[in-house]
Amino acid sequence: MRQQDLPGLKKRRPDLVYQDFLSNVTHGIYMRTDKPPFNDVRVRRAISHGVNRQAIIDAVFIKGEPTAAISRGVPEWSPRIDQLGAGARYYRHDPKEARRLLAEAGFPNGLKTQLNCTPGYGNDFVDAFQLVQRQLKDSGIDATINLQEYGAYMSTTFNGKYEGLAVGPFSITWEPHSNLYGMYMPEQGRNSSHVSDPTIISMMKEQMRTQDLEARRKLIFDIQRYAAEQQYYVYLYSPALTGSWQPYVKNYAPNSSFDYGNRSAALWLER
Repeated sequence: MRQQDLPGLKKRRPDLVYQDFLSNVTHGIYMRTDKPPFNDVRVRRAISHGVNRQAIIDAVFIKGEPTAAISRGVPEWSPRIDQLGAGARYYRHDPKEARRLLAEAGFPNGLKTQLNCTPGYGNDFVDAFQLVQRQLKDSGIDATINLQEYGAYMSTTFNGKYEGLAVGPFSITWEPHSNLYGMYMPEQGRNSSHVSDPTIISMMKEQMRTQDLEARRKLIFDIQRYAAEQQYYVYLYSPALTGSWQPYVKNYAPNSSFDYGNRSAALWLER
C-alpha cells in the first residue's frame, strides 16, 4: 500500500493490523555502458551525483531509503550507504561535482541523451521519473523523456534494446545471488546496462563457490561496494510500503516477493 493512502485507510479501518516495510525492489537508472558516453565512469558518476535520492523519496514515496544494488528491504544482504566505502561519495547530491566530472570527460557544456521509462507502474513513478529528469538537467545532463507503453518497454528497454538512459524499478531480491548475477553477468537477459566487467565476474563466481555464510555475506557486500564505485547502475531507493491484514490472520507478515504459496501455507485463522 502507498504511504499516501495509509491515513485514509487507518481512519476507515482501525481494526486492521498494519506493518511498515521497505520494498525489496531496487529502483534506479540504467544505461548503455557498452557505448559512449556511458562507458566512461566519470559520466556515470556524474549521473549519480546529479540525483537527489532523498528528495524524490520525500516528494513521491514519503518514506524509503537510498539503496545499494540489493534493496534495503533485505538488510542482511544490503549495506547501508555509509557502508559502501569509497563508492558512498557518489550517492551525495552534488550538481557542481557532476558538472566538473562531465567537463573532465569531455562535456564542458553538458550532454544530451534520452531517458526511457514507462507509465505502467503508476502515476507516482512517472512523478519520480520527472524529478530525476529535472535533477539531471540541473547537473548538466539534458535527458528527454521517452515514455513507452509497458509492454513495449519490457520487450525493448528492459531487455537492453534502447539508447541512452532508462529509469524504473528493475530488480527484486529474496536472496542475493539472482539479483547480482542477473544484472552483471554478460550473458544474462536482465543485464540491462550491458555490463561486462572481469572484476565483477570474478567476484560473482567466488561468492557462488563460498559456502560459509559470513564469508559469503562479506563477498556480497564487497561486490556492492565495487558496484557503487563503478556506477554501472545508478541505484536510487527502496520505497517504504505498508501491509495490512485482519487481526484474526496469524503468523503472517507482508513482503513483496512472489512466494505467495508458502506464506499462505504458514498462516492460520483464529476466529
